[in-house]
Amino acid sequence: MAYKIIASQCTGCSACEFECPNTAISMKGDTFIINPKKCTECKDHFDSPKCAEVCPVDNTCVPA
Repeated sequence: MAYKIIASQCTGCSACEFECPNTAISMKGDTFIINPKKCTECKDHFDSPKCAEVCPVDNTCVPA
């Protein structure tokens, strides 16, 4: 299962984009999106998804 970004909560800070080891996060309009085909929930890289870990807004990066 991939993660997704709740667009209405995304501030566009870009913290998640640079932390993603799979380059699954990109800008679309004023917010960021996660490509579900590239997202592995950071398995084999980290203990937890980095996007959710670094996001300054709670519950913005969530399981899809």
